[in-house]
Amino acid sequence: MSRRPIIGLAATAAAAALVLSGCSGGAANDDGDPSGEITVLTNRTDLVDTTFKDYAAEFEKQYPGTTVKFEALTDYEGDAKIRLNSKDYGDVLLIPSSNVTKDQYANFFEPLGSTEEQSKTYRFANEASFDGTAYGVSTFGSAMGYVFNRDVWTKAGITEPPATEEEYLAALEKIKANGSIPYYTNYKDGWPLATLEGNLGATQGPKVRTEMIATDSPWTEGNDQYDIDGLLFDTVAAGLSEPDPTTTNWEESKNLLASGEISSMVLGSWAVSQMQDAAEKAGESRDVIGFWPMPWKTDEGFTSVTASDKFLAVSKYSKNKATAKAWIDWFTNESGFAASQGAISPVISDPAPDTLADFSDLGVTYLELAPDPVGKEAVINDIANAAEIDLFGNTYRQKLIDIARGAADGDKESAFADLNERWAAARADVAE
Repeated sequence: MSRRPIIGLAATAAAAALVLSGCSGGAANDDGDPSGEITVLTNRTDLVDTTFKDYAAEFEKQYPGTTVKFEALTDYEGDAKIRLNSKDYGDVLLIPSSNVTKDQYANFFEPLGSTEEQSKTYRFANEASFDGTAYGVSTFGSAMGYVFNRDVWTKAGITEPPATEEEYLAALEKIKANGSIPYYTNYKDGWPLATLEGNLGATQGPKVRTEMIATDSPWTEGNDQYDIDGLLFDTVAAGLSEPDPTTTNWEESKNLLASGEISSMVLGSWAVSQMQDAAEKAGESRDVIGFWPMPWKTDEGFTSVTASDKFLAVSKYSKNKATAKAWIDWFTNESGFAASQGAISPVISDPAPDTLADFSDLGVTYLELAPDPVGKEAVINDIANAAEIDLFGNTYRQKLIDIARGAADGDKESAFADLNERWAAARADVAE
């Protein structure tokens, strides 16, 4: 099947190595040959003793005299936040997304070159940059949409992706009538709710973050923030999600989707291969798992926002930066990790993954957000923090779900009015 390219041409993996090898120094064994031991912090507790162990062996074979050890953190964001309060957070780590703002990158991470140079080889370089300097390299990228059980949707008579929220909710009603739970929030684990923010830009376009810091009311109809949280609220309020969200379980959700007990979840395309694996283990065809774009089709067609998952960074306090940088280079360019996850490779020259076959057939347009204006990279986080709205977290969306299901006071109008009021007040404070 022919596949639509996501982004254009790129440099080679060898060039990528040159990009990283040109990083700035500042510590023992920084610019020398890779040698010695490094510790890599990871959130992939499921891979640390299998796939990652094999990766370490391959790296150590390529760089004799090196040793790679892993620390897998179950609550990565929470544990990493604690570790960052010390100088002991490994040599290579994933940049925490919910508690480190871009203007703080230089306090914790080693520069990896200019954003301009990194962008010639790697996708998403802007996302891990501040003031023209890149501090991280993407592990892989995803396109936003929703993963679904194709058999369940076909049985309900839905063979094409809904184009509007109204069509989407009507489709979920048909699925519910057939006995499946239409949508699964993953409320209890929480972090899947944070991924919903990845849809920012779907209708407003690539400069949405710049527009958002210039408005007092993002949760107003016509804005992406309203669409993202409104779709979640309306789905839950209509009784189209799991009966008790406080008992959800991420790992089990894969099996529930594969079996058809639940029908869909809004996630990045990185999730497709995990759901396919679950289907295969259950004796189902991998093809039972599909991935469709969000129901916000315009005259130009469907759009999916692409963004990075976590970013690999080198600790500012690493005593072995040469080996740490070599690991990031090898992991990015030679491990095949992105392909194994069915995800978008951070290396621009790599092909699109098979997990986006549905998108290719639909002619979905891919959109990568524009970089924040220089000097304003941290403003959106500053406003959100001052407003006590964890925009890139899950707490406020859990509150929205509670309101929508009647477990907390309020309604959609009052909830969004409160968010807008807090955002406006915080924006005024940040601007002062």
